[in-house]
Amino acid sequence: MLFHRHRPEAEQVAIERRLRGRDEFNMLSEADCVIVSFGKSGRTWVRVLLSRFYQQKYGLSERHLLVFDNLHRRNPAIPKIFFTHDNYLKDFTGHADSKADYYGKKVVLLVRNPADVAVSQYFQWKFRMRSRKKTINQYPTGEGEVGIFDFVMRPQSGLKKIVDFMNLWAAEADRIGALHILRYEDLRRAPEATLGRLLAFLGTPGSAEQLADAVEFASVDNMRKLETKRVFWLSGSRMAPADRSNPDSYKVRRGKVGGYRDYFDEAQITRIDAMIGEHLSPFFGYGSVRDFEPAANG
Repeated sequence: MLFHRHRPEAEQVAIERRLRGRDEFNMLSEADCVIVSFGKSGRTWVRVLLSRFYQQKYGLSERHLLVFDNLHRRNPAIPKIFFTHDNYLKDFTGHADSKADYYGKKVVLLVRNPADVAVSQYFQWKFRMRSRKKTINQYPTGEGEVGIFDFVMRPQSGLKKIVDFMNLWAAEADRIGALHILRYEDLRRAPEATLGRLLAFLGTPGSAEQLADAVEFASVDNMRKLETKRVFWLSGSRMAPADRSNPDSYKVRRGKVGGYRDYFDEAQITRIDAMIGEHLSPFFGYGSVRDFEPAANG
């Protein structure tokens, strides 16, 4: 990016987003499957579940976290899986109003209650997000304090952004040839059965013993221990706390279903629930956000 540093900031951002989109396009083109999610929807958990399953099934090291084709190169039976937050692809292809880039691909769409996503995004932004990522994705850049409710209600970073993301996927679902909806809440409520369905969709079914092992390994408590010990050090900062003394700086924070209610008063919760109820597509089957009990945190 040094070549572009003397250009206006807006032009620099556009160039950087396009370059990132080009990289995503190249990986998408080579992938056997793509797992799409809005940030903080449980992707790290799914990545660890799949990593553990393939490690055990094919006798691989625990230190290798699944990243695109790294496990495939160790055993071709493991699919090349591209994980994406679908942030930049459209900046390269120009398909901002459709999911045409994914037509013909095998797609797993990982979704989660938008309120829980927005709260988790707040802590990601506050304690883990690099300044450049804040700039190119229109998050607050740190000037002044932004409270959690203001962040969640901010159109560029909160509920509206998340709901718009989900609604476009809902509108385009019929055009995706092979689409598997993976709901975070289902994975918490029935992890082994839900993981089994995901693996069957990926074409690599597992035994009951393998599923149980993966679920136990990827429990919230164990993932926090793995993060603290930097077990996945080969994956860089992807699974490492920003500050070991601050629980909110960990990649794996709480994993609680409906946990957003712990951060707001009743009036704020009412506004959040109303916004989701009025604007989120029914395609994902969430109905009322209160259908998911906060105690079901796995």
